[in-house]
Amino acid sequence: MKLLTRNTDYAVRAVCYMAANRDRMVSVTEIVKNLKIPGPFLRKILQILSKKRMIKSYKGIGGGFVLVKAPNQIRLVELISIFQGALNLNECVFKKMLCPNMKKCPLKKKIDKIEKYVVSQLSSITIGQLIK
Repeated sequence: MKLLTRNTDYAVRAVCYMAANRDRMVSVTEIVKNLKIPGPFLRKILQILSKKRMIKSYKGIGGGFVLVKAPNQIRLVELISIFQGALNLNECVFKKMLCPNMKKCPLKKKIDKIEKYVVSQLSSITIGQLIK
C-alpha cells in the first residue's frame, strides 16, 4: 500500500511549484524542466486540477497555469482525494468478498483509529506549509 500514488506526488509537486511562483503564470514546459516530471503525466494531472478548479489555465502564447486558491487554503488531503479518492487503509477481503467479521474485528477497529489519525494529520498540512 502506498500512502501517495505517483499522480498525487506529481500533483503536490506541481501545485507547490505554482505556489512558490504565485506572482506569475507557469507553463507545463517550465514545470517539466524544473521538477523532472514527465510531460504527458503532468498535462493529465493539470487537466484534472483545472477541472476540479484547483488551478486556472490560460491558453496561447504566454499562457500557463495559476493557483485559484491561496497556498494556505489548499490542503494536502484535497489533492489526495482528487487523485486517489478517500483514504482507506483497511480493506478486509477474503476471496474477493467482504469479511463477514468486519463489525466485530478488533484489528479493523485499531486500523480505523489509525486511519482517522492519518487523515486528521494530512488535513492539517497545507501547500503553504510545504513550500516554506
